[in-house]
Amino acid sequence: MPRVPSTSPTTGAPTPAHFIHTTDANFVDNAGRTVLLRGINLSGADKAPVGAQSQELEGFWEAGESGEESFIGRPLNLEDGSADVHLSRLRGWGFNALRYVVTWEALEHAGPGKYDYDFMDYTIRVLRKCKGYGFRIYMDPHQDIWSRFSGGSGAPYWTILACGINPRNFTATQAAIVHSEYPTPDEPKPVELPAMIWSTNYGRLASQTLFTLFFAGREFAPKCVIDGQNIQDYLQSHYIAAFGALADRIRDAGDLLDECVIGWDSMNEPYEGFCGYPDLNTVPEKQGSTLKKGSFPTPAQSLRLGMGEAQTVDNWKFTSMGPKRDGTVTIDPQGAKMWADPESEPGGVHPKWGWRRDPGWKLGMCIWAQHQVWDVESGAVLAPDYFRYRPSDGGEVHFIDDFWRPHWYAFAQRIRQSHPEAILFVAPPVFVPPPEIREDMLKGRCCLSTHYYDGLTLVTRHWNWFNADALGLIRGKYSSPVQAVKVGERAIRKSLQEQLGYLKADATILGDYPTIIGEIGIPYDMDGKAAYGYTDGGKHKGDFSNQQKALDASLNAADGPNVLNYTIWNYCPDNSHMWGDGWNMEDLSVWSPDDLKPTSRYRMNVSDASSAGLLKKGATSTSSAAASSLSLATIAPPESPADDITVVQTRPISHMFSDWANAYDFLTDGTRAVKAFCRPFPQAVVGIPIDIQFDIAKAEYKLTVRVRPEDTPQKERLGLAPSASSDPDEAELPTELYVPLVHYASDKYLSDPQREQSVLDGDPGIVTPSIADGSLRKKSTDSSFSGVTRAFATTTEDPLDLWSKDSDVLSLDVKVSAGRWTVEGQTLKWWYPVPSSGPAREYTIVVRRKGGAIKVSGAVTGTSTSLCDRLLSYFGACCTIM
Repeated sequence: MPRVPSTSPTTGAPTPAHFIHTTDANFVDNAGRTVLLRGINLSGADKAPVGAQSQELEGFWEAGESGEESFIGRPLNLEDGSADVHLSRLRGWGFNALRYVVTWEALEHAGPGKYDYDFMDYTIRVLRKCKGYGFRIYMDPHQDIWSRFSGGSGAPYWTILACGINPRNFTATQAAIVHSEYPTPDEPKPVELPAMIWSTNYGRLASQTLFTLFFAGREFAPKCVIDGQNIQDYLQSHYIAAFGALADRIRDAGDLLDECVIGWDSMNEPYEGFCGYPDLNTVPEKQGSTLKKGSFPTPAQSLRLGMGEAQTVDNWKFTSMGPKRDGTVTIDPQGAKMWADPESEPGGVHPKWGWRRDPGWKLGMCIWAQHQVWDVESGAVLAPDYFRYRPSDGGEVHFIDDFWRPHWYAFAQRIRQSHPEAILFVAPPVFVPPPEIREDMLKGRCCLSTHYYDGLTLVTRHWNWFNADALGLIRGKYSSPVQAVKVGERAIRKSLQEQLGYLKADATILGDYPTIIGEIGIPYDMDGKAAYGYTDGGKHKGDFSNQQKALDASLNAADGPNVLNYTIWNYCPDNSHMWGDGWNMEDLSVWSPDDLKPTSRYRMNVSDASSAGLLKKGATSTSSAAASSLSLATIAPPESPADDITVVQTRPISHMFSDWANAYDFLTDGTRAVKAFCRPFPQAVVGIPIDIQFDIAKAEYKLTVRVRPEDTPQKERLGLAPSASSDPDEAELPTELYVPLVHYASDKYLSDPQREQSVLDGDPGIVTPSIADGSLRKKSTDSSFSGVTRAFATTTEDPLDLWSKDSDVLSLDVKVSAGRWTVEGQTLKWWYPVPSSGPAREYTIVVRRKGGAIKVSGAVTGTSTSLCDRLLSYFGACCTIM
C-alpha cells in the first residue's frame, strides 16, 4: 500500500506535486518521502505595531482607544529590500518552515467587525515573498495573556471594554502588570521589568476573567450579555470571523494555499482562566499560576483589589535559592476599579464601539459579585468552588473537554471553509495532552502543535549544571520532586530528549499524525547580558557559549530518536540589546542588528538611520531606548503600497548584500549561538528517519533511516520526468540533507585563524554520545538529479553565492553504509536501495568536516553555586508557564 494517497482525504481532489501529507506520524511529500519541517517563528515583533514595542507608554492607551494603529510592516518591511535579506538569511540557515505570527488585534483593531483589509493585503504580499524563498508556512493566531493592553499580546483593545473592564486601572489594581507602566504610570521604569514577571499575569484578575468569559462565559457568566449574545459567543464569534476573513483573503490570492500556506495553528497557548479552580481563597498549585515573583495576591484578594479595596498580599523574590517569600506588600488602588464606569456607556450603548449591553449586566460592579461568587461589602467569598463545577449540571469542570475543544471545533470548521486542505495544527494549553478529536473533523490533515522550553534556563537566565524532568513532574511520573533531578550535562540532555518524547507520544491521542514543536528556544540575555558586554568591563562581549550549550541541549532533544519537526522562537528583525524582542523584556531572537559586526563605514545617528542601512555590518547601537528604532522593520511603508504582484524595492538586491564578503560572513553576522540552531537535518527522506545525532563541537553528524518496500518514491508525482534508466540498487529520488555552511564551509570562506582547525578545539562542555562509524563506504558521486528544492524566484541576483550549486562550497568527509551521494551547495543528496519486498533495511550516513570543526571562541566558565541552592532554585521555577 502506498504511504500517500493520490487524492486528498479532505476533498477527494487529486493531490498536486507540492502537496504535503500528514500520514504515518510524519509529514510526507507527494512522492512519498518523509519531510522534516524545521524553521522559525516570524516573528515575535508581530505582537505590536511598528514603533510600539511594549516598553513605549506614549500613545499606548490612545492607540487602543482610537483603534487606528496599523500592523502593516510586521513582520517585514517590503519597501526597502530588507525582506529579501532577512528571508535569504533564514533560508541560508536551512530553515524550510515558518510559523507566521498574526494577532487578532492586527486584523480587527478598528472595532467589532471592522477588518483591516490593507493589513491583510500586506500579509499576502509577505506570504508571496516567503513563497518565493520556498518556505512552508503555518499561520499562528497568536496571543499571550489576552492582549498587549493587559500585559501581553493578541486581542484588540475593544474586547476588554466589551467585557465591562477598564484597562486603564490594571496597574492600580494589579489586575495585570503592564510593561510600559512598570512599576507605576507616574514614574515608569520599563527597563527594570523583572525577567518572566509577565507570566504572573496568568494568575491575576484580568486574564483570569477575560479567558473565563471567552471560553466559558455561558456557563459561569450568564448575565454577561452584549448585543443579544452571551459574552462567550460575542468574543468567540468575532475572533473566529476575523481569522476567517484573513483565511478568505489568502484563499482569494489564488497562489498561496497548500503550496506555501499548508495549515493553521489554533490559538497560541490558550489559558483556562478561572475554569477548574478548586478554591478562590488559595492559589492553585498548577502550571500557569505557580511562578511566584513580585506581588502575589490570592484570587480572593484579586477580586477585592478589582473593586478598589486595598489588600496586603504576599511578596516574592527570586533568589539563588529559588522563589522566596519576601514579606508582604500593601496594594492600594485608592478606589480605582478594574470594572468600567457606568457613565462610559450612556443608555447601555457604547458611544464608539456601538454595542448594546443587556440591562442585567451592571457596569462598575465585579461580574463575579453579580453572579454571587463573592460579596463586595464584606469581601467574603460566598462560593469558593464556583469554578470547579459546571453550574448547568453540577459536573466537575474539565477545561480542555468542556470548553477548549468546542472552541477548537468552531475555529477549525471556519478555517476549512476557506482552506479545505488545511493541515489543522492542534495546539492545546502548554504541556496538556490534546483531547480526542473526531476524525471527521481532522480528515487525515492534522498535526499536534505543542511548545517546549527549558523552564529553568528561561526563568533563571542561566545555563545550569543541573536540571529536572519538569514535564515528568507535571505528568505525575515521580513520587518525589527529588527523583526528577538531573545532574550533569549528559543527564540533562537525556532528560530534555525524554520530555520531548512525552510530547511526541501525545499525538497518538489524535491518531497517526506528526508532531511539531511550535515554540522552542532560549533567552540570549543570560548572565546579566554578559554576551552584550554589560558585565566585567565588557570582557565577555560576543561570547554566546552558554547560550550555545542551552540551545543545543534543547534542539538536540528534538533530534535523537524523536526526530521532531520544530519552529524556533524566534526571529525578531528589530531586536536590541536594550529591549530584547520589544515585548516584556523577552530576548529570544536568534539574530539581532545589535550583534552585527561594526565597521566605521556605516556608523549612523538616530536621525539618519534607515531600515536598509541596518543591513550593513557597520550599523551600530547605542544601547539606549532609541536603539530599537534602528531596525530592519521600523520604517513604515508608504501610504500607497505596491500592488499584490509586484513588490517595490528601493535598492537592488546585490547592493543589499554588498558589505558581506561571502555567504559564511553573511550567515554568521548578527547571529547568537548560530552553531546551535543552524544544524544539519534531513529535509526529504526516502523511508523514515529514526535517529539523528549531531555533535556541534566536532561538526559530526549521523543520520539513520529505515526503509520499507512501501517507501519507494514516485518521482513523477513531483511533476518530474521519470528517469531514463532505472538502477535496481537505488531509489530514483534521493534523500536530501541540509548541510550548513556554518559548520562545514570550505576554507575559501574562512579567515586565517578559522582555518587552523582541530577537533580538539570543540567545546568540552558539550556532551554528545560518540558516533560509531560502522561499515561505511562511498560509491561514485553523481549530479544527474537536480532535486526539487525550488528556485528562489525573488532573488534575481546571488551576490554571495547563497544558492550556489557548486560542490566545493563545503569541505566534507562523508561515509554511507550503502548507496552514493553528491553535494550541491548546502544540499547533500543520497541515493540507496529500497527493498522490493521483505523486512525493512536501515542505512546510515556520517558527515564530518575535513580538518575538523571550524574554530570558535572558547567557553566561559560559570560561577559555581551549591547543589542545595540550585535545587531549591529549580523547584521554585520548573513548572511555571513557558
